[in-house]
Amino acid sequence: MNFDKLVESIIQEAMERGEFDNLPGKGKPIDLSAYFDTPEDMRMAYSVLKNAGMTSREVELLKEIGELSQIRAAALDDKRRRELHKEIEKRQIEFSLMMERQRRRRKQK
Repeated sequence: MNFDKLVESIIQEAMERGEFDNLPGKGKPIDLSAYFDTPEDMRMAYSVLKNAGMTSREVELLKEIGELSQIRAAALDDKRRRELHKEIEKRQIEFSLMMERQRRRRKQK
């Protein structure tokens, strides 16, 4: 039996035993926006860091921006929405500056 068939068999058996039934996010689409917002040449490094339980400031900023956007969308008070909008803008500027620095470093190489 080749490796692919062996792996497929193991996965199929686990599915039949229901080992994948209670996974977080089951039945929901996978949000890959942070992945595709990351520059292509940095994705592998970020994936390795994430799998090791470590994330870069850029990834943390994207996560913070997403969380603040959700909070802003749910906010009822106009003043609070404006405050959140300012916080989001600050993080977006920080993120943009970091990305621009990376682009310039790559061009210099």
